[in-house]
Amino acid sequence: MVTSNDIRATFLNYFGRNGHQIVPSAPLVPRNDPTLMFTAAGMVPFKNVFTGQEKRPYTRATSSQKCVRAGGKHNDLDNVGYTARHHTFFEMLGNFSFGDYFKEEAILHAWTLLTTDFVLSKDKLLVTVYHTDDDAANLWKKIAGLPDEKIIRIATDDNFWRMGDTGPCGPCSEIFYDHGPSIAGGPPGSPDEDGDRFIEIWNLVFMQYEESANGRADLPHPSIDTGMGLERFAAILQGKHDNYDTDTLRALILASAEETGQDPDGKFKTSHRVVADHLRAASFLMADGVLPSNEGRGYVLRRIMRRAMRHAHMMGAKEPLMYRLVPALTRQMGQAYPELNQAEALITETLQLEENRFRAMLDRGITLLKDESTNITSGGALPGDVAFKLYDTYGFPLDLTQDALREEGKSVDVEGFNLAMAEQKARARAAWAGSGEAATETVWFELNEKLGATEFLGYSTETAEGAITALVVDGQPADEALPEQTVFVILNQTPFYAESGGQVGDTGFITGPDNLRIRITDTQKKLGSLFVHVGVVEAGTARVGQSVVAEVDHERRGKIRAHHSATHLLHEALRRTLGAHVTQKGSLNAPDRLRFDISQPRPVTPEELAMVERDVNAHIRENTEVTTRLMTPEEAVKLGAMALFGEKYGDEVRVVSMGGGSDEKSAWSIELCGGTHVVRTGDIGLFRIVSEGAVSAGIRRIEAVAGEAAVTEVEGESKLLAEAAATIKAPAAELPGRIIQLQDDKKRLERQVAELQKKLVMATATAFEDINGTRALLRNVGDVDAKELRPIATDLLKGLGSGIVALVSTADQKTAIVVAVSEDQPQSAVDLVRAAAAAAGGKGGGGNKAVAQAGAPSAAQANAALAAIKATLAG
Repeated sequence: MVTSNDIRATFLNYFGRNGHQIVPSAPLVPRNDPTLMFTAAGMVPFKNVFTGQEKRPYTRATSSQKCVRAGGKHNDLDNVGYTARHHTFFEMLGNFSFGDYFKEEAILHAWTLLTTDFVLSKDKLLVTVYHTDDDAANLWKKIAGLPDEKIIRIATDDNFWRMGDTGPCGPCSEIFYDHGPSIAGGPPGSPDEDGDRFIEIWNLVFMQYEESANGRADLPHPSIDTGMGLERFAAILQGKHDNYDTDTLRALILASAEETGQDPDGKFKTSHRVVADHLRAASFLMADGVLPSNEGRGYVLRRIMRRAMRHAHMMGAKEPLMYRLVPALTRQMGQAYPELNQAEALITETLQLEENRFRAMLDRGITLLKDESTNITSGGALPGDVAFKLYDTYGFPLDLTQDALREEGKSVDVEGFNLAMAEQKARARAAWAGSGEAATETVWFELNEKLGATEFLGYSTETAEGAITALVVDGQPADEALPEQTVFVILNQTPFYAESGGQVGDTGFITGPDNLRIRITDTQKKLGSLFVHVGVVEAGTARVGQSVVAEVDHERRGKIRAHHSATHLLHEALRRTLGAHVTQKGSLNAPDRLRFDISQPRPVTPEELAMVERDVNAHIRENTEVTTRLMTPEEAVKLGAMALFGEKYGDEVRVVSMGGGSDEKSAWSIELCGGTHVVRTGDIGLFRIVSEGAVSAGIRRIEAVAGEAAVTEVEGESKLLAEAAATIKAPAAELPGRIIQLQDDKKRLERQVAELQKKLVMATATAFEDINGTRALLRNVGDVDAKELRPIATDLLKGLGSGIVALVSTADQKTAIVVAVSEDQPQSAVDLVRAAAAAAGGKGGGGNKAVAQAGAPSAAQANAALAAIKATLAG
């Protein structure tokens, strides 16, 4: 039997032999179309090539593109499992010409591949063309020899393709396979066309026009876009009528049957199909960086996962099922898509954690749903307020309630559900309005309510397309922003990280049509989920609804990632060196440095800091992978994860592990963190502690640098060391000893100078004067060290016998004052020194009646200090 892998390889190899570039599948998260939730067709990765916005080094290509249709305008989720050909995940085989060949060669390739390489009988094939496309009809006659009755002209838009309301468009030609008269149904265009006898297998799009507001014009370079569903085509080549009977999906269904003990084709046939299909979709989405959440793509992923998990529950699975099926999937598709193998651990663990959590919620919700729906007859509807209560109070989502009731022939009053949701929002708005928030912040609440959460793409990319959903200028929503205006931009999705958890917001540029260029200087998070890009319009005009490219400053983000990841390693190193009492009390992760505040009652010694630094750098050199998992806070705590200061945690958290082993249980650092991080610890480069000091009682602050900043710090220190060694004229290794020697020499010389100064003063300070009957010696001794004034003054007073000695010095460009008074004098040294200090521009003075001292900030008024003492004595 020809396998799905054989079909994929045959298709790609055929077009590879015929001059086409074999292009690997693009991710399921589109990087070039912000209007799409997921890549839903094979041409999506080439959209900008078709429109001329992007140039590639080839003009013809072929691919097997991963696709998901489970959200937005492409949504087949509710039909999956109940029909033969609906899937959330499928592969689209396609060949593309970007202004190279056109209809004739496209038809020739299709016919040759189907009838020669895949050996399909010509009698089993028929085609449709757009009713006015005579060229295509004539080419099918010429190339395939098809008679007129097998070339069906279709007048509807089913056979005319458009990229949008404007842009490239053109007629289609669809190829159908006839399963024979034993299957009910008629050919396309007939009243019975919805039957299963005639199955479309391949669609050829002849992109030959440009649609604009002024009408339709010929494209200068017509192109080709084709798409053939691998699963649907495999069913034909494998002699099956049902996609779920093909080799890949059948293998997953059998794995589900083995794990549950339920007949694959029995009572739970639909449930096995749902599990098989949704396993593929969920696994591939996670391999491409989507993780379950309550918003955007993550919500759709969670919805897919939970739908499959409910069917596993219906089949009586007592333990989580989905994660045990991952090896079966990787065996089937891992060779063609190596990203599945690379992400297998992440997929397995996320499925297990999500299903454990879901089962607890499901048991509670199903019981409540049964109680509430018991009295509802078939065809009836569950009241909307009851469905909302299940959602709001018990976490039971609306789509799951609808899916559960559907099997009983019942529905949900969706209008009533929406009304209850609106009432809750009104209550939340009233509560927020009374919370004391500034009136200027009202705009963010209104926008958040209108737009919902911004989808953050920055964990996996730093460049992405997005659509401008709102602009705020001068505090008010605006339809446009003009050059030189400061503007707050909100996108539906963004790679820009909004400041939170100590990590600063990203900067960069938003660019768009008509030379639009907005320089983004900061990114802030409003109301917990709205990402606001703060910027200045440098060129062009920004307008709501525009599709734009958001590009983070890559170099700056890289430096921030290094500092944030180093903070995690630093935290653990401090705990292991100082003790488990160390917890984070604040942090800053910027491009040029990190700052980390910790609970620590005493200074961290230089030896301890050196040990911490060695530990961090050791784990950087290990160059182990940094892993991220999504789980509940309770599960994270059980794992040993630490919460970081400043983070707000909801129903689920990101757990970042680094250092040590390759899984969380053996990781060196495990923390809850929503920031961006390096891929491997080696990407940090180097870590260097710059300073340590007190912030407040019991809180110490460590400042450090990582990566390029750390290299710059080390280079600076090395330069200073070299300069010091050159100055002292000694090798760097001898600097500590030489510095100690110089310090000793300095102290010895200072003592000698002090002794000589004292002797000089004693020798020259012999003349005293009589001031109002008091013998007084008043002298400015110049640059004598201030600390030497007191012993000199007391020695001079001994020689004087009875009286007063007042000395001032002007060392270090300041005034120092000392007054000594003999016991027989009525004056107080404190009073005299304070008068002197005031005259010299100083304040206060201290001591006792016998000896007191004071100072002033400038040496200019030293003699004024002596004059004030003299005036005080003179009375």
